[in-house]
Amino acid sequence: NFTYCPATGLAKGNERSEFAGWAFPFPGVFLTEEFISEDEESEIVELMDRDDWKPSQSGRKKQDYGPKVNFKKQRLKAGSFTGLPSFSKKIVAQMKACSVLGGFLPVEQCNLDYVPDRGSAIDPHFDDWWLWGERLVSLNLLSKTVLSMSCDSEDSIQLFPTFSNENGELSPPGSCTQTSVCKNSGGEGVNCILSPRLVPSKEVTVAIHLPRRSLVVLYGDARYKWKHAIYRKHIEHRRICVTFRELSAEFSAGGRHEELGKELLEIALSFQGRPV
Repeated sequence: NFTYCPATGLAKGNERSEFAGWAFPFPGVFLTEEFISEDEESEIVELMDRDDWKPSQSGRKKQDYGPKVNFKKQRLKAGSFTGLPSFSKKIVAQMKACSVLGGFLPVEQCNLDYVPDRGSAIDPHFDDWWLWGERLVSLNLLSKTVLSMSCDSEDSIQLFPTFSNENGELSPPGSCTQTSVCKNSGGEGVNCILSPRLVPSKEVTVAIHLPRRSLVVLYGDARYKWKHAIYRKHIEHRRICVTFRELSAEFSAGGRHEELGKELLEIALSFQGRPV
């Protein structure tokens, strides 16, 4: 019932919903369009399709480049991991230009193949917090889709009335006085104060529109407070999602498993890998 606006960082109430005219800040999303060119996209997909795609859950197929992990028992080893694929070296290098990806060192890459015929989807979920770090980076290939965000928290969200400027651009809450001109019975304009509105988090869903060849980063609240999902209705054509994950603090400098983390990063960033 809300749509994320990359220009303002706001989740804006959809026109046909009860939240039309309302918005709230939605932090933790970085979205950049046309992250790679059409030629680069074609080359990447061609190289992917030379390797086998393994069946995955909910009508998806996958290719994993990462360590062997047992999340339930919290066990981790290199296993047959030989690194990220060679074609990802350029993608990772381009990420350095993104303001939110300073120091990002991917230790795992997962390619997911979605097609409408298989009913491909992924249910609302959090990515693991024990092994994977704060920033989740995904490159959306071949077709557009929608990343659907939902929250199970018992908290409430404070909504603010929205205002558009002369260009039709949405103004963030607090950027202008939250006063609207209303018409009285005589047709005269009078100022009406629109108070913020509280709604349960569970009643709110936010759509993040992902154009073809866009790169999205989830971090902060969007990573830890909001679940993300891709629904069947938002898979119109074949779509490949390339997700890169970094190590958590436990496996980074000063962490309990720092040495293992160093070993895995050395393997990952050799860019000599095949799907495991």
